[in-house]
Amino acid sequence: MMDCKKALSESEGNIIKAQEFLRKKGLASAENKASRATAEGRIGSYIHDSRIGVLVEVNCETDFVSRGDIFKELVDDLAMQVAACPQVQYLVTEDVPEDIINKEKEIELQKEDLLSKPEQIRSKIVEGRIRKWLEELALLEQPYIKNDKVVVKDWVKQTIATIGENIKVKRFVRYNLGEGLEKKSQDFAAEVAAQTAAKPSEPAKVLPAEAEVKETAQKPPAVVVSAALVKQLREETGAGMMDCKKALSETEGDLEKAQEYLRKKGLSAADKKSSRLAAEGRIGSYIHDSRIGVLIEVNCETDFVGRSEKFKELVDDLAMQVVACPQVQFVSIEDIPENILNKEKELEMQRDDLMSKPENIREKIVEGRVSKRLGELALLEQSFIKNDSVLVKDLVKQTVAALGENIKVRRFVRFTVGESTEDTKTEAEA
Repeated sequence: MMDCKKALSESEGNIIKAQEFLRKKGLASAENKASRATAEGRIGSYIHDSRIGVLVEVNCETDFVSRGDIFKELVDDLAMQVAACPQVQYLVTEDVPEDIINKEKEIELQKEDLLSKPEQIRSKIVEGRIRKWLEELALLEQPYIKNDKVVVKDWVKQTIATIGENIKVKRFVRYNLGEGLEKKSQDFAAEVAAQTAAKPSEPAKVLPAEAEVKETAQKPPAVVVSAALVKQLREETGAGMMDCKKALSETEGDLEKAQEYLRKKGLSAADKKSSRLAAEGRIGSYIHDSRIGVLIEVNCETDFVGRSEKFKELVDDLAMQVVACPQVQFVSIEDIPENILNKEKELEMQRDDLMSKPENIREKIVEGRVSKRLGELALLEQSFIKNDSVLVKDLVKQTVAALGENIKVRRFVRFTVGESTEDTKTEAEA
């Protein structure tokens, strides 16, 4: 109240000038708060059309402020800002590595429009261009998407003035679906024609009358499969009607055995699909209590499958799985670097309980322990949180069988509020 009274007095009752007075005063106080520790905050995400995904961490001083609507809006808008600025790669210009800056300077100095300029003028022009280029790469230097008259860093300062706490934009990650993957053009008409083409029929075998009678006598009576049972199996497995009917017939109407029959048949087909290029898909996220966040990319073969409910459910479940497994750092065991593998082997070889064992026995025990440890680090080796009798890699294979397309869990990143970025594995790729 006293601040408002003073502002109106200083501006002779002009409310617009008084607002400007307070804003300037607020920004000045924001600068004073910049040195205060920020150990709280929240993780936010923004997904655009399932093809662009952003995860961001913004810190403040207290949990109370982090759960307020103003701070939440700031975090959500910053995530949207990153999604809207594909050129942005860093938080501030100071984060851009020196070697990248030097390379850009070399490129600018060699441009034809500068070759005829005096050395001093060239240097100044290049310096200006580099400054502009650096600002294009930095999030805090971007015009705010909701008000392009304000840059993001000033908008953050205004929020500091409003809530009275220091705020730091700590980090962000942006995924673009399929970036770096080779897209292939498909002739769907030819693929459908190939799949539906009739197989050449084998010539009918002519059996002797006696053999024919014997075979008929040995053939078990056909099991009558009801339409209701076929429908139930289809709903539970997603398999085709004729496949369900055959499975029930083969298993004498036993629903559980029929599911197992289809699973084996389906998983066999899934393995055959694993070599097909998966360059479509979707990006998903999961935020737990605003303190843990995951961004994940899962690829499939076609946009049609990428937008299906079953595929969406898989992506959402995988994001939740990563949040629930803090020890997971990689997609698969094959992604774990050799240096981590060697370090684990060294640690195990030096354990006291193995010192008295023969060398060949020690190696076998170490191999088993290391294999178990590596499994703990890999997402695909985890027990599925919704059904711990199934591993995540088998869940993916089951989805491959149900959807009829190859599926690849490509990468994920997990943020936890306040964790050290040096100790965090920020991206896992397959």
